[in-house]
Amino acid sequence: MSAEARTVAAGPGWRVLDVVCSHGPQDPAFEEQHGDVAIAAVTGGSFQYRTRSGSAVLVPGSLLLGNAGACFQCGHEHARGDRCLAFHFSPAHFECVAADAGVSAKFNAPSLPPLPQLVPLLAEAEAARDAGDGEAFDELPVRLIGAVARLLASSKHKTRSVSARDERRVTEAVRRIERASDQPITLSALARAADLSPYHFLRSFRAAVGLTPYQFVLRTRLNRAALRLRKSRDAISAIAFEQGFNDLSTFNRRFRRLVGMSPAAYRARA
Repeated sequence: MSAEARTVAAGPGWRVLDVVCSHGPQDPAFEEQHGDVAIAAVTGGSFQYRTRSGSAVLVPGSLLLGNAGACFQCGHEHARGDRCLAFHFSPAHFECVAADAGVSAKFNAPSLPPLPQLVPLLAEAEAARDAGDGEAFDELPVRLIGAVARLLASSKHKTRSVSARDERRVTEAVRRIERASDQPITLSALARAADLSPYHFLRSFRAAVGLTPYQFVLRTRLNRAALRLRKSRDAISAIAFEQGFNDLSTFNRRFRRLVGMSPAAYRARA
């Protein structure tokens, strides 16, 4: 694959890579093999991931799951490029942590969708990457394994296959949301751009991404707000409006519901 990988942190039995891939629709997908257990958080772009446990469209906030020794394919059939924070674990280290957590050391799904519950953890990891703060990753790998284990235990967090045509339409909608998540985005506008009925588009988007379009927009806004709270000293109201929230009370309420604390407390703790 045409990708650049940079190590941002490492410890006994684990390492974290910042992976930037520039492949596009004209580039063929190649079969590769996971050398370690892998959990990769998509932070930008999108791609198709196929492995023995299934296939998925991965978008910002999704988690790629890979078992050591498993063969897989990553492809960019509908749009160019992606960026991931890839956590790699030696099988022995992963098995040890999984045993302590009381969960299986094997993934039975190819991915997890961009669930809002993951926003605090992934925003913390992304902020540490951008700041070049390798020490901040000391606890993150163990916390990530625990979070993934809890979410996989719930059978409702799954995506489903859609047709190649609908997959392309969903990918284009995801890229559109990425570019303009701070702007008003409606189901009817997204469906019209995809040349689908609102019902068909909603059903296809939720099947491929694991969230409805509105839930994905909200997740994108809250993730970017969490990053801004960590990386800047701008007023909380300015960050809320910048990310597309129409009033501060709505932003505070949704942020508290997701993170468990107010934006001000989150910033102070960070």
